[in-house]
Amino acid sequence: MIVLVDADFPGQARLAAQATRALSAARRGDDAAALAHASDNVRDLIMLLFGECGILVSALGDGGTTPVKVQVFDDEGSEVSIDQADPPVRTAVRTLLAEMHGNTDDARQHVAIALDNAEPEEVDSLVLQALRWTLRLAGECVHRDIDVPDWITDALADDEP
Repeated sequence: MIVLVDADFPGQARLAAQATRALSAARRGDDAAALAHASDNVRDLIMLLFGECGILVSALGDGGTTPVKVQVFDDEGSEVSIDQADPPVRTAVRTLLAEMHGNTDDARQHVAIALDNAEPEEVDSLVLQALRWTLRLAGECVHRDIDVPDWITDALADDEP
């Protein structure tokens, strides 16, 4: 089992359970429920999810031996630079890249700036990005027999409505 958060992190089990509930709802396509489950400790939840995404991307890229490309597309499907993306997507990509390179402090700063300056719908968009990317990356890892934390596989297996 992969563990992102330090054992000394207060509320680790509670945060992981919250993430599992939010991921389960997002997997079912229930964005409203996913956001409701993610409403407490939003910063910590986003950091947990993007931190795990960074670990999953690294695992999918064989620890850096196989390049993993992060691309951003506009509404028409054309690739754009990160700077041209909507603010929540820009934050998500920059946070993921920071985590992929082991720079959690920069990732935390990107999230803090975004949450301090974002409109509520932008915060929701950032949370949904984190949830969806976690689900997609974890699903690919499971497909390739790469270890995924139990709290994520629980969300992938949850069949409750």
